[in-house]
Amino acid sequence: MKFNSNIPFNDLPLLPPSIDIETKTILKKAINANKALAGLKGICSIIPNPSILVNSIILQEAKDSSQIENIVTTNDRLYEAFTATSKNYDVYTKEVLRYREALWEGFNRLQKRKLLTTNLYINVYNVIKANSAGIRKTPGTKIATPTGKTLYTPPEGEKTIRDKLQNLEEFIYNDQDDIDPLIKLALIHYQFEAIHPFTDGNGRTGRIINILYLVLKGLLDLPVLYLSKYIIENKGQYYQLLRNVTAKDEWEPWIEYVLDGIETTAMYTKEKIIHIRQLLDDTIEQAKAKLPKRVYSKELIELLFAQPYCKVKQLVDADIAKRQTAAEYLKELEKIGILKSKKVGTTNLYLNIKLYELLSY
Repeated sequence: MKFNSNIPFNDLPLLPPSIDIETKTILKKAINANKALAGLKGICSIIPNPSILVNSIILQEAKDSSQIENIVTTNDRLYEAFTATSKNYDVYTKEVLRYREALWEGFNRLQKRKLLTTNLYINVYNVIKANSAGIRKTPGTKIATPTGKTLYTPPEGEKTIRDKLQNLEEFIYNDQDDIDPLIKLALIHYQFEAIHPFTDGNGRTGRIINILYLVLKGLLDLPVLYLSKYIIENKGQYYQLLRNVTAKDEWEPWIEYVLDGIETTAMYTKEKIIHIRQLLDDTIEQAKAKLPKRVYSKELIELLFAQPYCKVKQLVDADIAKRQTAAEYLKELEKIGILKSKKVGTTNLYLNIKLYELLSY
């Protein structure tokens, strides 16, 4: 049946595609992407505390993945909201924080049970949207332009959607096809977006599945690939190539796009991690030289890198100091120019100035 954007695409072909998806160009790009991803995986070990990467890089991924769906917040507001106890933040900032929570939730579930299933997709979606909804049951979902022109009508009917998700699961776990995992990731991402199983939040859920798939296949130990940065910078191409697979069966340009994105963002994230490590080392040396001996500890400085903003409670929870002493430590760090204080509600937050600058460019 010929594709018609106004008719539910219940004839969405199952995976794998019937055409050649391992052309010479695609295989060459897959080799480069795998090499870059291996470099990223290896460099993560230079950071002493994994939470430094999990909180900092993942918050950036959460921000940009949400921005793709026009959910926009600022770096400062995001980091501040993540640290502060106040709930008085705008709806967009809260949605971005839920994306981070959903990615972390999916990662933790994957550690316990090495399965990417429909139930996991639903769980991730529920955290993103803060609801208990499941697979779409009612008709009427369409993807349209701002002027109302329908670009795509996804499959309808819960059974149809679940059958296509079942095929997706089977494809993920079929290791007999010998398809390179990164090529498979491109196919998986397209198929999930084309199935469009939820009423909203499919793009963000799909991009979390991408990262979890890389962890599942052992290509990453931590979910730190900053892939949404590439999509934001090439957003028009992202949507056009997705549509071209649907309407014209043009798989090769889409797969090349995803492989280029993985290679580019793996190298970018690797460089970012190297810079974080260098800044951590420089900050340790600065603190050793300028802080009173009673204040300095390596554990204290490493804690300042767990996220850009810090507060007294974090020092107390890490058993670095009691409350009053912890407050004194943070004030000493502000005196030597490492931190900058900011009052948010009733809480004093302290910004790691150089870490914030590093993460923001």
